Amino acid sequence: MASDGVTTSRVVADVARELEGELPALSSRMASSFLNQIPKLQGDDAVTQLVVASTASNLSTVVDVLQHGIPLDQISVPAAAAAHARRFAQRDLPVEALLRAYRLGEGQFVQWCLRSLATRSLDAAELLAAVQEITSVAARYIDQVCEHLVDIYETERRLWGQRTDAARAASVRTVLDDETIDVGTAEAMIGSRLRGWHVAAVAWLQSDSPDAARRVEPAAAVLAEAYGRSPLTVLIDDHTLWAWVSGTSCPRLDEQALDRALTSHPDLHLALGEPAADLTGFRSSHREALNAKAVAQMSGDETSRVTSFATVSISALLLERLDEVRTWVARTLGDLARDDEAMAKLRDTVRIFLQTGGSFTDAASRLHLHKNTVHYRVRKAEEIRGRPLGDGRLDVEVALVLCRQLGPDVLTR
Repeated sequence: MASDGVTTSRVVADVARELEGELPALSSRMASSFLNQIPKLQGDDAVTQLVVASTASNLSTVVDVLQHGIPLDQISVPAAAAAHARRFAQRDLPVEALLRAYRLGEGQFVQWCLRSLATRSLDAAELLAAVQEITSVAARYIDQVCEHLVDIYETERRLWGQRTDAARAASVRTVLDDETIDVGTAEAMIGSRLRGWHVAAVAWLQSDSPDAARRVEPAAAVLAEAYGRSPLTVLIDDHTLWAWVSGTSCPRLDEQALDRALTSHPDLHLALGEPAADLTGFRSSHREALNAKAVAQMSGDETSRVTSFATVSISALLLERLDEVRTWVARTLGDLARDDEAMAKLRDTVRIFLQTGGSFTDAASRLHLHKNTVHYRVRKAEEIRGRPLGDGRLDVEVALVLCRQLGPDVLTR
């Protein structure tokens, strides 16, 4: 029997409605596949976050199109996808990598739709009509979005390339990445002395803003006040600034001055590497600052304005092994590693309790709780874990720190 347009629209809408209920999980799965298969998307936390946001917004949009029969000429590029293209251009990443993600995504999306169709009682004509409609809409959506994204990318690359920061950023990236460059050549390339001590910093904004670049650039003045020296700075994109405080002696941080300087810039966040010497130190301190930033963003703690590598070093060194860390944390903490609010309260209480040497009184003072409340929570945590906290205490303390600093990425869902 031939399928009519009404039947096809109903079937396609049912498939889209089913996928809509799974969008968070599907978005996460698709974004992970992009990051695993496309090397150019890896190793940059800002780009990674935009991959996740862009994937979610595109999936949500195409599901709406299928579910409600929205004409494609009424659809614009999702804001997160446009921001992703601009960030790609600012960081001089190839647009081909961006377009490949969309083609991979189209294939995955169609496969999910086909699996959904396979569970339905449809005759051959109905099935064929639904498949044709879904694949046609998906292909036309991808073509339309990619065409606009290329325009956005090329426009942003042209505008960004006109900034004086762009040339310096390119030189700095070369010095950081090419370890065959000697110190003399590196100094000539970036116009700054590299013999001596360096502390690297990464400054960023948590939220999008049309004047983001103007709001992140004051990080240079903040660092100058905190260290008493003017830093070398490079605006990497419109939300991120790299900086180095350098000198013949090791830079010393004035934490009170830093706190005062940050009060005037409520959206500004900083990650700091450890002091290190010469060209090797220029590079290593920067890597540490980037890793500290990644930990800060994974923790989800927006109240902490400054993250130093020294305070998150264990977590930072384990960023590339999150699957293994999650397994170890679950084995160490048991059900205490569950990702929910009740377990979070227990973990924080136990962490402070152990940090204070097992003192209920001191832990209660730090947590602003009654001593009996701390006692109850500690005993409850031991009950949930299934064994005393003193059993493998060092492992417990490390696992609790990892839970706090790496957030849901190492917790049990």
